[in-house]
Amino acid sequence: MPMKITVLDAKPLDDGDMNWTPLRELGEVTLHDNTAPEQVFERVRGAEAIFTNKVKIGAEAMEAAPQLKFIGVLATGFDNVDANAARERGITVCNVPGYGTNFVAQTTIALLLELCHRVGAHDAAIRAGQWQRAGAFSFWNGPLIDLDGKTLVIIGLGAIGWRVARIAATLGMNVIAAQLPGRESNDEEFPRLPLNDALSQADVVSLHCPFSAQTRDLINAERLHLMKPTAFLVNTARGLLINDEDLAAALRDGIIAGYAADVLSQEPPSEDHPLLSAPNCILTPHFSWASPQSRQKLLNISVENLRRFLDGTPQNVVA
Repeated sequence: MPMKITVLDAKPLDDGDMNWTPLRELGEVTLHDNTAPEQVFERVRGAEAIFTNKVKIGAEAMEAAPQLKFIGVLATGFDNVDANAARERGITVCNVPGYGTNFVAQTTIALLLELCHRVGAHDAAIRAGQWQRAGAFSFWNGPLIDLDGKTLVIIGLGAIGWRVARIAATLGMNVIAAQLPGRESNDEEFPRLPLNDALSQADVVSLHCPFSAQTRDLINAERLHLMKPTAFLVNTARGLLINDEDLAAALRDGIIAGYAADVLSQEPPSEDHPLLSAPNCILTPHFSWASPQSRQKLLNISVENLRRFLDGTPQNVVA
């Protein structure tokens, strides 16, 4: 009998432009656009392989699917899957590293440049007639930041962090890698400093580390106060790396100069999310993974993860 394969949340990946035929060649595929928490048990029941992007798969969901052998995470981060429970049950969990490296790095730089140039605000000012009223050939309504000679601190020097660091270097920035506690490295391409020391030197801090119990609220009131009042913070990693209340207060009080992020602790945010009303805060809707090229690569690697598992040579195994 063909393998029963269930995709719990295909919609974020597929905007109507993805081809699922290679996955269908591996078994009987059921695609769900989205799956609410109360629908998980019913939809995983009977499945031998499931794919999830953000739907949480815990021990109880695994118990509801006794035939389950494989969980494919349609993302790099896999904190939505209980890895320990999977190991205990002999379920292989695979993720997709590196599929969006280029576009996430591009988004990071775009957010940083928006903080420096305020392109959107200047476009709005022109349409509101401010340039015309200024009566000069050139107009700006806030500080313009030249990145040449500024110091960028990268927190998480993996594939994305490396790409951002190299782009920043071409802009004339001095790049420092922050050394997180317990994560030693002897790499010498970029100088490394302990996290708190690096924060105090930063003109820009860019987050690229994974979320874990150790990195939750990594940027909090204490660490924000280590930064310069002229410093920018950029986050294209995980919203939960930030303490939202502490950051909103720091922006209101001028502790740092600005924040730009493609991720939030709650996605989509509630109407009262503290960062929605914070000054000098630019937010985009978690689209840094979503270029067509990145999504197609994600799907291709996900299918190959299952194919390799079935062949007995699994790849990208995280549990």
